[in-house]
Formats: sequence, structure tokens, C-alpha cells
Amino acid sequence: RPRCPPAAEEGPGRGDGGGMAAAPGPRRRGVGLGVGPWWGVRPCEGSPVGNGALWGGARGPWEVWGRVGTRWGLSGRGAGGRRRPAEAARCPWLCLQNKIVDRCERLQLQSAAIARHLDEVLPNAANAARELVIQRLIFVGNACENEEQRLLEKVHTEEERAHQSILTQRVHWTEALQKLAALRTYLVDMITNLDDQGLVRAEQEIFERTEVAEGILEPQESPKLNFNQSCVQSPLLHRLWASAVLCCSQEIHIDEKTVSPHLSLLEDKKTLTFSPKKAKVDLDCPERFDHWPNALATAAFHSGVCAWKISVEKSCAYKLGVCYSSLPRKGSGNDARLGFNAASWVFSRYDKEFRFLHAGHPQAVELIKSPAEIGVLVDFAGGEVLFYDPDSGTILFSHRETFREPLYPVFAVAHRSISLVQ
Repeated sequence: RPRCPPAAEEGPGRGDGGGMAAAPGPRRRGVGLGVGPWWGVRPCEGSPVGNGALWGGARGPWEVWGRVGTRWGLSGRGAGGRRRPAEAARCPWLCLQNKIVDRCERLQLQSAAIARHLDEVLPNAANAARELVIQRLIFVGNACENEEQRLLEKVHTEEERAHQSILTQRVHWTEALQKLAALRTYLVDMITNLDDQGLVRAEQEIFERTEVAEGILEPQESPKLNFNQSCVQSPLLHRLWASAVLCCSQEIHIDEKTVSPHLSLLEDKKTLTFSPKKAKVDLDCPERFDHWPNALATAAFHSGVCAWKISVEKSCAYKLGVCYSSLPRKGSGNDARLGFNAASWVFSRYDKEFRFLHAGHPQAVELIKSPAEIGVLVDFAGGEVLFYDPDSGTILFSHRETFREPLYPVFAVAHRSISLVQ
């Protein structure tokens, strides 16, 4: 192989014009692309290499070539390693090497940006999200602890008041019992020990003694003796409780046997669609509603806390709630009309009018906007049925009732469709 002269190994521009008359010798290796200048030799244009001889085995004039900056270039005698554009254009392999070097540098920058993103951006984003969750949960926890302390203090105060009222009433009625017992003993003694004439003579005394008994009134129910449940009312606790219950809402399905002929039920057993024209169904089925556009769920609830959600954004005429299984299914009377009997509790919408209906006594519900979803919650122990808007976290209406039978989720649609939400 041709050898680089010492002047060439020292770098371009040193020695005798870059060492063009170098004696044959091994090429000097660099450490790779992009790391320091790398110098070598190549045959000049027109050397025997172009005629099929191996590079390095030819004889003839040689030029110094090397890496100038970040590109490979040609340098002639006394050129100082500077690239000759004209010669570079005549060497396709040189242009290709320059392009590869540029691509390597771009890949290196891209790799560095990706590595920085992986090392800094993603971990920082995850840490920020984690801190946000922790901070908000801590805030909610502190708010719940403060509300718990406040409510427990109110319960304790109400308990003390009711207990003091009971003690006062007990003292009063204990004295009254003693007076009645003494009067009864006196009257028995008078009847036992006096003859007829003695009783006549003691009539005035007996009358005066019995007047005392007439002053003792019969016991009556008093709110002072009852524990006031309003002391546990808390908007914060109510909303948080409703949200937590709806997060664990039950999956329910609609019983096809109960669906009115005015309604159609999709295969998923969750969507009811209204039709003014009655469908051809078995109206003799005892479970089916034959007039009002009603339907029941497949299963009833009888204890604990249960909840489900319904999408109502497509309808402006519907009823949602609960009912007893004893709700009549046949006829056009109010007995089978939801909310107009004692066996159903429903939240109703007709156009822009919202109401709570039970036993034929509607109660207006004022809303700023129509909810897209409504959650229905039933608390058997607390004796409450509650209607909730999950999007705004608003309690639409709450009704307290002591439920004596299992409750079925019930639905009615008179415009377009509603759907159960899992």
C-alpha cells in the first residue's frame, strides 16, 4: 500500500505540500466518523486504479485526502486539507460519504432529543400527575375529616338535648305516676273501710283528691323527645356519598316481558325506544304494561345501597325511579301510571318541566339545564331514594321513605329513547 510521508501524518498544510511524494506505507486509521481528523491517501484521477487495479496497489501520483470539519474532502499539494468542490463533484463516493455523515449527525441529534425526552419530559409529567392526584386526595381527605368532626359534634349535641328532654319528661311522669298511685290507694281504702254514710260524708274530700288526677294529662308525642335527623344533613357528605355509590353502580337489564307495546327494547336489554304505534306483542302476558309506556328491570333490590345510571340526553319525555312489584300493569288508570300511586317513586321530565312524582303529588324541580345522565340511588337503611346528576355533581331531588317491599327499577319513555349506562 502507499505510505503517507511523515509530513502527511502531521496534517495538511505541513511539510512538503502535504507529502505528495510519500513513500509507500500503511494508512493511518481514525477513530470513526465525527471524531478528529483522519488522513490518508487516494490515487489521483487517471491512475491505474481506475483500470481495475486494487486501491493502494497502484502506482502513480497521490493526493492527500481527509476530513475537513465534518465532511470528507480532497486536498492537493499545498492545499492545507481544503476540499476542492470540482474534484468532489467528480468523485461520487465522496459526495455519498458527505451525505452519510450529515445523516449520522441528524440521527445523533434526534437520538439525543429522544433520550432527553425519556429522561426528563416523561418522568416529569408522570411525577406532576402523581403529585396532583396526591394533593387533591389529601385535600378531599382533610375536607372529609373536618366535615366528619362537625357532623359528629352536631349529633352529640342533638343526642344530649334529646336525652335531657327525656330525663325531664321522666321526672315529670314519675311524679305523676306517684300521685296516681297514691290517689288509687286512697280511693280503694275509702271504698274498703267506709260504709255508705261515710262515703257520702267523704264525698267532698274524694272530689278534691280526684281533681288532682284530672290535672295529669295523657302523654303525647313531642318533637322534643325525638332525635332530629336534620342534624346529619350535609350537602358535602350527600354529594360525596352519591358520587361514591354511583362509581360502584350495579349493572341492570330491562325485563322484556314487562315492556309496553309502545316501546322497543334493543338486544343489549338496556335501550328503550318509544313508538306512537303499538307493536304486536302478547298483551295477555301478566307482567306486561298494556297502556302506559313503562318497563321494569329484571331484578329487584331489597337491602343495602343500590344505584344505576341512565342516559336521557336524547329524550325530553321520560320517567325514572323505583316501584313495588305490586304496581298494576293493565289499564289506563292512575293505578298503573308511574308517580300517580303509592307504589312508585319517579323523577319525571316533560319538555322543560321537571318534577318528582309519588302518590299523585307532584313536586317541581328547578333545573338550570337538562341533565345528560341521571343516577338513581336507593338507601334502604337510610330510607331514601335520590336522583343525581353525575356530570355536575348535583342532587336533583331526594325523598325519604320507609320501604316495606323490594324495589324494582322502573322506566317510562314518551319521546325517542333512553339507555342504561354501565
